[in-house]
Amino acid sequence: MDDFMKVKTVEMPRDIIAGHGVISGVRDMCRNLHLEGSGTIITGGKTAEVAGMQVRDLMDGYDIDVCRVGDATSEAAEEVSARARETKSTFILAVGGGSKIDLAKVVSNELRIPFIAIPTSASHDGIASNRASLKSSEGSRSVASASPMGVLADTEIIAKAPYRLLASGCADVISNLTAVMDWDFARRLKGESFSRSAYSLAMHAAESIMESSKLIKPGVEESVWIAIKPIIMSGISMSIAGSSRPTSGAEHMISHMLDLRCPGKALHGEQCGVASILTMYLHGGDWEGIRDALADIGAPVNAEQLGIPAEEIVYAIAHATEIRSDRFTILGDKGITEEVAEKVARTTGVI
Repeated sequence: MDDFMKVKTVEMPRDIIAGHGVISGVRDMCRNLHLEGSGTIITGGKTAEVAGMQVRDLMDGYDIDVCRVGDATSEAAEEVSARARETKSTFILAVGGGSKIDLAKVVSNELRIPFIAIPTSASHDGIASNRASLKSSEGSRSVASASPMGVLADTEIIAKAPYRLLASGCADVISNLTAVMDWDFARRLKGESFSRSAYSLAMHAAESIMESSKLIKPGVEESVWIAIKPIIMSGISMSIAGSSRPTSGAEHMISHMLDLRCPGKALHGEQCGVASILTMYLHGGDWEGIRDALADIGAPVNAEQLGIPAEEIVYAIAHATEIRSDRFTILGDKGITEEVAEKVARTTGVI
């Protein structure tokens, strides 16, 4: 019998602090994580005013450069990397929404320096993951990157962001329900590598949001408290799996196709939530339960609420496998016909 040689590496945050007013502890977190020297704050125009400059002012004893950037693109990542090299930064503080945290992941990975994620909103489940989404003219692509060394999620700040962003983040986590079904499907039919721990964590995160859907409301900081833990947990499941598999299946492929066909119409999590209604129907599961939980939260449940034409929804379902031919899902290897896609969309009320 051969010697056992299996090895697995799991990278995830060391410190996670969430709650009211915790942003005031950013300097203490840096100290606890032994971060010294110069740092770069990655933030945006609006998020700099919301929290970026506050974080800079709280970093007494550190030399901090504030770098304001836009969307998460390869060009923006190169710009921030050059800036961090110029200032000889030894760590990064990502203060903003998903795009700023994604940029920090890419730059952290490239420069081999740690970063702390300080979200000002929670529109998707990537806060604590080691995957980043970069935008281009060809749509969004997921890339392997660094996991934050620390996460500082101030519920007071996140509660002040537009509620639509939080609802989108919740919808993104709910879509785990079909992502893990796709993963298990691929395990059974294709022998794909599988992590029971990552599966269970992603499932637990989704079920937590589902069970609390009636408690998640606009303008209530406690709603952020309820949602932020599963949102962070969902991201950690990706780190455990070493891929986006536990949180990304056919529903994400449909969403990415919508990004290509109808860019800027809806948020990522909103699209994934609606798409998970469709893919759960294909799995023969409780698609009505997903629809009702999304409606409770105030997330879209159909094409009209997404602001996307019905024919584009049908196209996205039928052509979703073109996004990732290497990822086997309930859509099969070659997808489904537009006739079947339309039937599924009409049966579920998505169109």
